[in-house]
Amino acid sequence: MSLVIDPANIRLALLGCTPGNGHPYSWSAIFNGYDREAMTKECPFPGIPQYLNKQPAEALGIPGAKVTHIHCAGEGGFTAEHVAKCSTIPHVVERATDVIGHVDAVIIATDIGGEHVERARPFVEAGLPVFIDKPLTDNSPDLKTFVDWIAAGKAIMSSSCMRYCKEFAPYHLATRELGALRYVSITTPKYWETYGIHALEAIYPILGPGFLTAQNSGTSKRNIVHLTHQRGVDIIVTAIADMFGGFGQLQLCGTTGSRALAFEDTFHAFRAQLVAFIDYLRSGVHPFPFSETVELMKLVIAGRLSREQSGRVIALSEVEPR
Repeated sequence: MSLVIDPANIRLALLGCTPGNGHPYSWSAIFNGYDREAMTKECPFPGIPQYLNKQPAEALGIPGAKVTHIHCAGEGGFTAEHVAKCSTIPHVVERATDVIGHVDAVIIATDIGGEHVERARPFVEAGLPVFIDKPLTDNSPDLKTFVDWIAAGKAIMSSSCMRYCKEFAPYHLATRELGALRYVSITTPKYWETYGIHALEAIYPILGPGFLTAQNSGTSKRNIVHLTHQRGVDIIVTAIADMFGGFGQLQLCGTTGSRALAFEDTFHAFRAQLVAFIDYLRSGVHPFPFSETVELMKLVIAGRLSREQSGRVIALSEVEPR
């Protein structure tokens, strides 16, 4: 990636909103700071001011980067003007593409994977770097489009904040005290297509590449997904729609020991994720191989296909970008 960006003054556009997704508020506040009174009293996602208000002033802001423009079309039940008020964004634009020529990069803050190719296309084609909220996609044709764009040198990054979860970080590819891992489980609320990636990306840095199969024996609201890995590990990912009390509960079991861990610090994970994107813009070096994102998207797709096919075991080799 070769970009002409002032590393001390990176201008970002925050684009898009979807129902139940408060990232326009939270991510913009992490970059810009926020109006404490407006955010606390008016944000439609009460969990956001709860964790923002716990942070010391010096924790807010990412040096050299600001969200300067925002576009939300109202799909999430809130307006761009209100996000701008709460998260101190100076410019609200009528159309998402109005930011082209005025910013250095865009953040697509929506979590419906099937929409991301078309949301990203005008900015990719304009040569702007793009960060895309998880999941990057939920289908093979769109995955091929992203793979082709990356092969052509386009600057695209996507991740779940759970990759940056500090509670799990000590176990990223360092589980020797547990012996050989044999069983891993992790939980999430909401739906496989949108939140399964949180669970998957939380465990991916621990297990590494090499997932083999996926089998979803659940339903659209109660996804129970059994994965296998070449390291001889069986993994159960549970995504139950209303299980909000069970987000990010991780169990690691090995031949000599086990650990039970819980995700707690949302602010840290979001901020670390966004800092990784800014570092990418400054260095041109992706923080992790894009091949990992491809494998993760294959898992998302395989889990959906298995459920739709009455729990058939889907080999990841069946899920190719096409």
